[in-house]
Amino acid sequence: MKLVIFGLSVSSSWGNGHAALWRGLIGALLRDGHRVVFFERDEPWYRYNRDLHELPEGGRLVLYRHWQEVAGPAQAALDDADAGMVTSYCPDGVAAAHLLLDSRARVRCFYDLDTPVTLAQLEAGQTVPYLLPEGLGGFDLVLSFTGGQALDEIRIRLGGRHVAPLYGSVDPDLHRPAAPRPQYQAVLSWLGTYAEDRQAALDALFLQPARRRPGDRFVLAGAQYPDGFPWTANLYYVRHLPPSEHAAFYASARLTLNVTRGAMARMGFCPSGRLFEAAACGAPLLTDSWEGLDHFFTPGEEVLVAGDTATALAALDTPAATLAAIARRARERTLAQHSATQRARELVGLLAQAAAPAEA
Repeated sequence: MKLVIFGLSVSSSWGNGHAALWRGLIGALLRDGHRVVFFERDEPWYRYNRDLHELPEGGRLVLYRHWQEVAGPAQAALDDADAGMVTSYCPDGVAAAHLLLDSRARVRCFYDLDTPVTLAQLEAGQTVPYLLPEGLGGFDLVLSFTGGQALDEIRIRLGGRHVAPLYGSVDPDLHRPAAPRPQYQAVLSWLGTYAEDRQAALDALFLQPARRRPGDRFVLAGAQYPDGFPWTANLYYVRHLPPSEHAAFYASARLTLNVTRGAMARMGFCPSGRLFEAAACGAPLLTDSWEGLDHFFTPGEEVLVAGDTATALAALDTPAATLAAIARRARERTLAQHSATQRARELVGLLAQAAAPAEA
């Protein structure tokens, strides 16, 4: 299968979760013998923080400054493609969607990796810049990073005809148990880009515990944290953590935290990619609660759950042997059900199903 993707970024993991997801999926697709072409606008903030410059053999990364310069090559790439895909937050999503829908690609797909945010913007009456004004009815397949009620919302609000979930995943070759490093050692760690709509949960589950335990070390890694962020003396900051450092980061804390963005927590069935990454690394996980969590991990057995500061503090006192058992079970389930290889094969199956009616 030849798949052509118009996305946000695969070349830079700075300030976005798309890159890690695509690197795992594309790597798995290429290992299974498929071909992938990824078109990415060469934004300055990604250019100056680029940590991947080309795709493995069988893949091609096309970086461009302006849509006009790449529209011709993109059309040529689509003309013999088995599937073309436009993703949420693609800077040229509308132009790419028009090109794809008018192309000879056998399957035309939209993949929303940010469904709760998309739906929240629509609910607020805002224009979603990566969506066609007429919605998603022209696509043969609409994939969503979020399952549950979000799939019905996509059908009702955006006219999606064939809608299916394609959840996050992890590349176990990159995310696997590693040796801890002193600079990342902590009782609790958090890895994620700043987002205002999860700040209240981050405060309750991470910042308040840090204030309550000034003698313990806490570590935060991620981009775009504002100048007025409420740092504490025992909170250590890593501005940007490239994927190659994730395993060591997760391995260095007694517990690592997952906090879901507000819109995603309210919608449910939207596991963060960080959840699978940490589990694949064998790190004990503490997470906020949201509908559908038990679809991915069993609370209390494969992941600890906290709803407030008191339960987060109690989780920090969990015996080491219990944490090790929880981490082992979570890693086993992740490798069996949530690996990039599993998701890539799900993707190929969904694209093949979407192509079938045209072939009948």
